[in-house]
Amino acid sequence: MSEEIIDLKDALERVQDDKELLAELFDIYQEDFVIKRKALGEAVTAGDISKIKEIAHSMKGSSGNISAKPLYATCLKIEMLAKEGKTDGMQQMIADIDGYYERIVEFAVKFKKDVSG
Repeated sequence: MSEEIIDLKDALERVQDDKELLAELFDIYQEDFVIKRKALGEAVTAGDISKIKEIAHSMKGSSGNISAKPLYATCLKIEMLAKEGKTDGMQQMIADIDGYYERIVEFAVKFKKDVSG
């Protein structure tokens, strides 16, 4: 996979090179993700288009905040589908999100180790 899960240069620019702050943001992101991911799955199962759109939008924003570009892009796709009232392919996109999230967690663990020395 050539695509970086986190654009570290961009993420560090967002926090003015404060690595401790970025490590903290990764922790907050992970706590938030677990809650939103569960809600997204429930909304898709229920076919609640407006809820899907709302959650995908929120996940897109938080993913953008930590420069998690692949996850951001996938949330954007889900949000756009929901805006069109469609759910085609959403299950696969959610599986993609889960895979990206696992890579974000791995990245965050390594990053925090590097920061703490």
